[in-house]
Amino acid sequence: MILEAKGIKKSFGKAEILKGLDLSIDKGDVVAILGRSGSGKTTLLRCLDFLEKADEGKLIFDGVEYDLKTITKKQIRELRLKTGFVFQSYNLFSNMTALENVMEGLVTARRMNKKEALEISLTMLEKVGMTEWKDHYPIQLSGGQQQRVAIARALATKPEVIYFDEPTSALDPELTGEVLSVMKTLAEEGMTMIVVTHEMGFARRVANRVVFMEEGRVLEEGDSETIFTSPKEKRTQEFINRISVIQE
Repeated sequence: MILEAKGIKKSFGKAEILKGLDLSIDKGDVVAILGRSGSGKTTLLRCLDFLEKADEGKLIFDGVEYDLKTITKKQIRELRLKTGFVFQSYNLFSNMTALENVMEGLVTARRMNKKEALEISLTMLEKVGMTEWKDHYPIQLSGGQQQRVAIARALATKPEVIYFDEPTSALDPELTGEVLSVMKTLAEEGMTMIVVTHEMGFARRVANRVVFMEEGRVLEEGDSETIFTSPKEKRTQEFINRISVIQE
């Protein structure tokens, strides 16, 4: 097991978003997290990567346990060296080219020399099919191309786990496929991924596990085929049926 979260709680004011949530991830897992808007999916990812600070809970990563309430900035930096995060809105620097966007984290955050950072960044851009556009700025790229650059940026740090927060939700339907194709390749190569998504096809065919969240808790989880063909919970079935019909 590479990652285990125990009893994660998070509130914003009086609104309790995560209510003692548990989650475990094995190395090589591709876990699709499903649930309606407001169920806490994105908040969970942000707490796991410390973009939000959980109110309570434990995180065990590579066998080391951290208290999410008292975790130090140094421990957060150490953990972030092992993870990548792909946002739904790309979060690229508008004044940097695709190549510079990928290099930035390596040079600035990891203090890597520019020659090594350049080599790694070019390799990652090639991996996501973006070498041809390496000198283009975000405004010159389609949404799908920007998201592929964002994935290359996450891959460049050689993470043990990548978190994806609805990576195709901001894309036009015809651009969604190119991003999902890259993610499918990563899954086949054994990358550990936790993916918040509404893409039912991806969740069923690429993810090996599905987690369904409801009101800040894990309502049901299991292997993807079982969840899609014979879920135990009525709410899971209703959600899958409703979203599947919309996407057909």
